[in-house]
Amino acid sequence: MPSDTAAVLDHLPTPAPSDTICIRTGQHLRRLRTRRGYSLDRLAKVSGVSRAMLGQIETGKSSPTLSILAKIAAALEVTCGSLIIEAEEPTTVLLTRAGSKTLSSSDGKFETRALFPYDGDRTVEFYELRLAPHHSERADAHRHGTVENLVVTEGTVEVIVGKQPYILGEGDALLFEADVPHVYRNMTGSPATVYLVSTCKDVIHQI
Repeated sequence: MPSDTAAVLDHLPTPAPSDTICIRTGQHLRRLRTRRGYSLDRLAKVSGVSRAMLGQIETGKSSPTLSILAKIAAALEVTCGSLIIEAEEPTTVLLTRAGSKTLSSSDGKFETRALFPYDGDRTVEFYELRLAPHHSERADAHRHGTVENLVVTEGTVEVIVGKQPYILGEGDALLFEADVPHVYRNMTGSPATVYLVSTCKDVIHQI
């Protein structure tokens, strides 16, 4: 017969995959921060993310939005993908929609889903972006050398790079240097979908 301890363990809830990712991400963020010699206060000042929020992320109590993740990544000079850690990546990876990690901001009006496994620092990242009707999402300047290549697959989207606007219909693509502030704006009354490849030509740190 199983011991009482084993019986209790059998009835403990198994952490959801998203919870496990949050915990591992927080642990990894703490390692990166300490490697840089940053205190929480110092990282908060450099990134513009509050000390309380950074503490919640490091302890796995909070899942960062895309905007917060981008600010932390820029402060630590790494890619967004390198902050989020999952299990060790096998040679072939199936990324199902149901099991994927989706980050949202602006009360859920903007969502981004990574179409690659979070396995450490990468120079190329692939995302699916979804914008609610008539929603505009502002992105801060990424680190120097970052290039975004996107294609609109649903809807009509205006992309403003710096101060220059570009209007893209379904099937239209745009390549631009993303080390300036930029905006994605859904110009229609229906959801818009964009697929984006982010490439960083200047990898400052290999973690």
